[in-house]
Amino acid sequence: MLASLLTFAVSDSAAAEDGYELWLRYRPVEEGAVRPYRAAATGLLPAGDTPTIRAVTTELTRGLSGLTGRAVGIVERPGAGTIVYGTPASSPLIAGLDLPLEGLGEEGYLIRSVRLEGRTVTVIAANRDIGVLYGAFDLLRRIQTRQPVADLDLRSAPAVKLRLLNHWDNLDRTVERGYAGQSIWDWHRLPDFTPRLYTDYARANASIGINGAVLNNVNTNALSLTAPYIAKAAALADVFRPWGIRVYLSARFSAPMEIGGLPTADPLDPRVREWWTAKADEVYAAIPDFGGFLVKANSEGQPGPQDYGRSHADGANMLAEALAPHGGVVMWRAFVYSHENPEDRHKQAGAEFEPLDGRFLPNVIVQVKNGAIDFQPREPFHPLFGAMSKTPLMMEFQITKEYLGFATHLAYLGPLYEEVLQSDTHRPGRGSSVARIVDGRAFGHQLTGMAGVANIGSDRNWSGSHFDQANWYVFGRMAWDPEGTRARPIAGEWARMTFSNDARFVEPVVAMMMGSREAVVDYMTPLGLHHLMATGHHYGPGPWVSDLSRPEWNPVYYHRADAQGIGFDRTASGSNAVAQYAPEVAAGFADLSRVDERYLLWFHHLPWDHRMRSGRTLWDEMVLTYDRGVTTVGGMRGTWASMQPYVDDQRFDEVSAFLSIQQKEARWWRDASVAYFRTLSNRPLPAGSPEPEHSLDHYRALSFPEAPGN
Repeated sequence: MLASLLTFAVSDSAAAEDGYELWLRYRPVEEGAVRPYRAAATGLLPAGDTPTIRAVTTELTRGLSGLTGRAVGIVERPGAGTIVYGTPASSPLIAGLDLPLEGLGEEGYLIRSVRLEGRTVTVIAANRDIGVLYGAFDLLRRIQTRQPVADLDLRSAPAVKLRLLNHWDNLDRTVERGYAGQSIWDWHRLPDFTPRLYTDYARANASIGINGAVLNNVNTNALSLTAPYIAKAAALADVFRPWGIRVYLSARFSAPMEIGGLPTADPLDPRVREWWTAKADEVYAAIPDFGGFLVKANSEGQPGPQDYGRSHADGANMLAEALAPHGGVVMWRAFVYSHENPEDRHKQAGAEFEPLDGRFLPNVIVQVKNGAIDFQPREPFHPLFGAMSKTPLMMEFQITKEYLGFATHLAYLGPLYEEVLQSDTHRPGRGSSVARIVDGRAFGHQLTGMAGVANIGSDRNWSGSHFDQANWYVFGRMAWDPEGTRARPIAGEWARMTFSNDARFVEPVVAMMMGSREAVVDYMTPLGLHHLMATGHHYGPGPWVSDLSRPEWNPVYYHRADAQGIGFDRTASGSNAVAQYAPEVAAGFADLSRVDERYLLWFHHLPWDHRMRSGRTLWDEMVLTYDRGVTTVGGMRGTWASMQPYVDDQRFDEVSAFLSIQQKEARWWRDASVAYFRTLSNRPLPAGSPEPEHSLDHYRALSFPEAPGN
């Protein structure tokens, strides 16, 4: 029996795959398990003929035919096993079923087994066509992951309104913090050439509930708002529309000067306000369902309202007024810090935005990074979550791994997202998780959102590595339901859909994925250390960097290591950043007996001989944590090596090569960091911990001026 199963696994993996199909491969269900799926999918009966319903039909035909190994097509009348789909408005048949669609909104759906003309059928129904599409993907996902599909009675609706990818893509097709090739937007050939790639992009996003895309970099070029580029964005919007994807643009605050000929971009100047109103009208004339603007202002040198003595609210509200007649929104980023501000960078966004709470117009949502510094391998949740009760806040996660090893390091980010979303802000009271802030329930906001900085590029596998596809996938699934979705079952879904349903594959690979991000934290930034990456490109370790023009760009600013100890004191005796959190949270971070040691050096500067809960000194604990990260990656390599019978050769070899790179670079991170910090601690390595392979001078001399992603 075992031999026959292995024979099947090997034959199933024989055909090479390049990863382009993502999690939508629709390979045949095993012969011993396929019968109930064939019985539940004998034909399709669409109710309606809109572009979205046609997309549903195409997807169900493709998916069910592939999964059942039999052609599944349109039928004229319902029979046993027919799948009927549509909206009450599009079909008397659906309307006559009197299905409970209340509370599902415009994007939710119902999947139910019902009796129709004396036969059992499966109905996918929704208030709008897009809900039917989401329901179709749900049904296919259940078959892909071998869940039962008989006697279904399922309801699902998104908890978050705006579920967006932020593309940091430039007009020259470079991608800031992109590690998967060029931008997929070929601006030069748009609007006249829209390859199948764009439809496949929209389809993949729709399959996980993503409903919007910001097409261009937050460090934007004003040309994006000129007529030729608006036409290019409109061409993409036309492709995306049947899949429920709305386009958004990053807007450069100084555009009225750069492309409008005005002498100022002051948001209170009537000429500037008129210019933005006319520009919004122009955009909506080309893209009637345009979503709105994303804005990075007065951060890292970008222009903004503070250039004119105005507030972030003044700038956001000017744009909001221009978009409001069209139903558009402004997503105003709270990622701000200034070299002229001597305050702890952790505190700067809170100090600037908390006083503005309640001053933003209703169609403004403030987009806040998950942590107060910058997408670090681990950060405590951003103190703005819970602190602005009168202003809707939108979560911003990074899907691309700027600080987590780019495309070559396997780091499944589901645990990172879950860790942040499940954090209790204690505002307005206990149990007010970050997820409840994001989905609007904590303070009753209707405008809600979650954004992910995309990891998508022109590489054939979309994201640079096969396992980085899982981060795109889990982001979409968690954006649909931030509070109720957990990282482990989503990892299992993805692994089953992308590689194999065999438990001998799924269980070890999911375990590997769930431990992978912790491994990266261990070998890069253990015990609450942060921002130790090398200059500019953030590739590799640089804890010694201290000569950059802005203090908060230097790693030494964050670790503050010296002969006495290490860590950033953010308690009342230091910067007092803890005071930006609710008192219950602040007390936990500030109290050495209570603080989670994973955040220890984020909030405390401690002597090297500080006793950890393990009984070891801080120095020994730190070194051993670095060691653990390297060891974990070695274990990941071993796990993957044993998965060869279940994976095609091409993807197996590519993942193997990247894990080899990761193990080498994890050791580099560990050795360089330990070599540097040992010069300050003046302590020996703990027993059994290996010496760094090279001298500190060797590591400091390494240079990577052409590292990707800049």
